[in-house]
Amino acid sequence: MGEAEIAKLRPMQERYARPDWVRRLCAMGESVGGGLEGARRIVPMDAEAMLETAERSLGGGPFGDFGEPGWRDHYRALVAAADALPLHVVGRLMTRQEILRSLRTRLAIGRAWAQEPAMAEEEIVRPVIVTGPARSGTTITFELLALDPDLRGPMAADALHPIPLDGASEADRLAASECEQELWADVQPEFAAIHELRSDLPVECVTLTTASFCGSHWPMVLGAVPMDPVATYAFEKRLLQLLQFLGPRPQPTWLLKTPGHIMMIDLTLATFPDAWIVQTHRDPAKTMPSTVSTTAMVQWLRTDRVDVAQQVRAIGAAFTAALNSVAVRRREGDLPNRFVDVHFQSLMRDPVETLRRAYGEMERPFTTEHGERIRQYLAEKPKGKFGVHRYTPEEWGFTRSELHASLAPYIDAFGIELEG
Repeated sequence: MGEAEIAKLRPMQERYARPDWVRRLCAMGESVGGGLEGARRIVPMDAEAMLETAERSLGGGPFGDFGEPGWRDHYRALVAAADALPLHVVGRLMTRQEILRSLRTRLAIGRAWAQEPAMAEEEIVRPVIVTGPARSGTTITFELLALDPDLRGPMAADALHPIPLDGASEADRLAASECEQELWADVQPEFAAIHELRSDLPVECVTLTTASFCGSHWPMVLGAVPMDPVATYAFEKRLLQLLQFLGPRPQPTWLLKTPGHIMMIDLTLATFPDAWIVQTHRDPAKTMPSTVSTTAMVQWLRTDRVDVAQQVRAIGAAFTAALNSVAVRRREGDLPNRFVDVHFQSLMRDPVETLRRAYGEMERPFTTEHGERIRQYLAEKPKGKFGVHRYTPEEWGFTRSELHASLAPYIDAFGIELEG
């Protein structure tokens, strides 16, 4: 599409109707003095007050810095950016809760890290990392791999509450995670057809690194807020070390996932140099518009002002550059020979055999029991269980021919099967 057509894309208000309870809560901003200022009055975000609240809720310090003395600068920059955004009442409530919960997590893991220096000696050995274009089957691949007892994908409860409060049961920890994970589909029911969030499902690195305050969760849900990828990856490694130290022995191999790793492949491999990278693939005419619609939806949960055209430009440019670059670098041997390819269409036709081949390439045993778990899991979670996410490239700022042309190096390198 040309720039003029992209600029005319339908706004989110014309695509989705808000549930009445969300609409009414957002209208409370108007009731106390108008719009966004009203939303700020109802849900204030003050960095110092929130930090004091988090510290007090944990019984006071001392709290360590979890290996990063300057983390409070990231935190304050995030709060300032979030407070300035045009978030409605529900969006500010969701954001304040996530930041406050992340603060408590950061303080708790900092204290634990300082008390147990041996955590820093834990080795993260040969993790399996799923990445690839967003909406290309990364999530279902991740969930099916997580059925292997020799792999450990971090659960939502691990990511959000890695150190439960004294006396809290596992049920308490799951309940504390559920409010955050499943609220998204309550705010906009159509979200359930796009992505399932549950406190007992493995979560991607985006969620695992929220308490870095500079990871990709925050720009994903808010838009333009500061990021620091180097600090985020360092945080993720330390958090895995902490979870591993506190977790079962023998330690299963870590299973990680996020599409964003494909855009940070050098940093990913610098942080986890012996990792196996499971790269998923699908027709860009399916993945690119779905990625824009998903990101726009995620931001629509918090604000009425979603710039769909900007999403098209940013997502199109970022994934096109990353996918073409990795294709060329893998062909030329510029990246380690530790990549395994999983094609979406192959996974849909025969998930067990597709993953059996992937395991063979990684020289990992694939058991009959794992295959049976996969079959049972898919039988209980059929495609479209929560509705169908329908879209066309044109609805979200693309054309099939343009996507195939711009991503020809990627399509050709991996023999991507084009869909109708």
